[in-house]
Formats: sequence, C-alpha cells, structure tokens
Amino acid sequence: MAAPRVFVTRIIPDQGLRLIRECCDVDLWMDELPPSRDVLIEHARGVDGLLTLLTDRIDGEVMDAAGAQLKVISNHAVGFDNIDVPAATRRGIPVGNTPGILTDATADFAFALLLAAARRVVEGERYVREGKWKTWGPSLLLGPDVHGATLGLIGFGRIGQAMARRARGFDMRVLYYDPSAPQPEPGLNATASDLETVLSESDFVSLHTPLTPETRGLMNRERIAAMKPTAILINTARGPIVDAGALYEALAEHRIFAAALDVTDPEPIPADSPLLALDNLIVVPHIASASVATRQKMSLMAAKNLIAGLTGEPLPNCVNPEVYQR
Repeated sequence: MAAPRVFVTRIIPDQGLRLIRECCDVDLWMDELPPSRDVLIEHARGVDGLLTLLTDRIDGEVMDAAGAQLKVISNHAVGFDNIDVPAATRRGIPVGNTPGILTDATADFAFALLLAAARRVVEGERYVREGKWKTWGPSLLLGPDVHGATLGLIGFGRIGQAMARRARGFDMRVLYYDPSAPQPEPGLNATASDLETVLSESDFVSLHTPLTPETRGLMNRERIAAMKPTAILINTARGPIVDAGALYEALAEHRIFAAALDVTDPEPIPADSPLLALDNLIVVPHIASASVATRQKMSLMAAKNLIAGLTGEPLPNCVNPEVYQR
C-alpha cells in the first residue's frame, strides 16, 4: 500500500519532520519564503494531507485543488486564521493546531518586550553602536518603572494568564479584559475590568486575544487615545488587532510612550513603513515562540495531528471537532 502523500509548506524542526517522513511520502517546500499562491495550489494537488504555516492561506480553492481524498490540514501554529475552517468542515476535513506548548515561551517574550520598551534597551544598544555614548548622564534614556506598575491584559486565555503570573514577580497590579475568560486561577490577583478601564488605568497594555472579526482593528485611534500618555502597548497576538496608522500617529505625536510589536499588519512589515523610523517602537519578526524546545514541540504536535488525520484517528488537537459528528 502506497504511503500517503503530504505537502509540508516549509522546513519545520527535525523531530516533527522525521516523524512524518517515517510514514508519508513528503513533498517539502525548501525555500525560506513561503510558496506563492499558484505554487501552493499546484503542490496541493492530489495530496492526502497538508502541513501548513500561518503564512499559507488555505481556503476552499486549495482544498478543492487537493481533491476529495484530502484527509487533514495540520497548522504549525496555535492560531488558525489562515485557514477557512468552515470550508474545511463542510468538506469533512479536520484542522489541527498546536495549543498550549508555546504559552510560556510567548509570555516570556511578551514580558521581555515590555521590559525592553520600558527601559529603552533597544534605543540604548543603538545609541552605543552609533558612537553616541560619551559619558554617563542623569537624564539619559529615562523610562518608566515596571515594578509596582499596572499591567492591562486584553485577552486572558493561557498566554494572558501566564503574563499575569510573571507580573507577580514585579509586584504589578493586573487588570484584564476578556468577556469569555474563565475564572482566573487562585493567586493571580488579576481583576476583570471593562475595556475602557483597562486602557485608561494601565501603564502597560499587552494584547493576547485571537484575531476574529470582533478583534480586528480593536486598537483603533479611539482606544489608543484612551491609554495614558506614559503607557506602553505590547502586541504578541496578531498584527491586524492594531490599526497601524493610528499607532504611528500616537507614537509620532508622543500620545503614548512606546510600543513593542512581535506581529504587524501587513506581515512582514514593509521596509519603507513609517513605523520603522520611530525610536519609540520595537519591532521583531514574529519570534515570540522561537525557543528551541518550543518549536520542536510544535513540530511534533503538528506531525501527530497530521498522522492522526491520515490514519483516520481523531486529531489530538482539533479546532473543528464538529467534523467528526457529520
């Protein structure tokens, strides 16, 4: 019996890739950049499974190009806004993701961005490299304190709660806005609030909500204007949650102190974006989960989702479980 054919749209860490190769006929996209739309559709033709990344738009056209034998789509990510999940469900295709395992790595990185923006670490490093450091100065690169400050979390799922745990070490007051959040674990000392209160009272606002029609553009001009002029915005969630034009205006006019972004809209951010000219903005290339151990675990989970779908077993992590009730 022939091995199932799968298309893996990018090189993933070796543990997951090795597991897939043990049982599948693998078509692996080797380029650093993702396949173009036409190439994606061409390589999808006739496959039994797809292992995809957030950069791959997987819609009904791709699924139909693959054919009726397509059994599973496994996304190498927690988010799955790149996949038309209802279209997959209508076609009886389970969709997998990789939740849970990147919670701590992402929270670590979000807090690192918070600290770096507050204490102007990137500005300071650039200041030294540009030969500007001539002497110590009492007013050089001053920033706000983190300890004892108020942290506002928009989204209070796994990563939001992990941020709250880290905030305890800095004696921070924690507010959160998330209408769908469960009761927080004991000891987090986090207070549920409305969005306006979180924005107006927080010294740091950190975004941890999924991208949905309701959260797209959530941080618009009005909501950014509700933040303190000394506040810092951190986004490790999804780029389109923040209105890039409104953020630029707020930073350029110093209506908020700074921002730190792991994600942008569009992504990657264009090299000529006016945001990149701002000293009070940190931008990094979507690397919040980029620890060696976390990415290996992600690759294994994505591989196990893929293999389960190919063998007719329920996916260990399935975002559309209703597909099994058809």
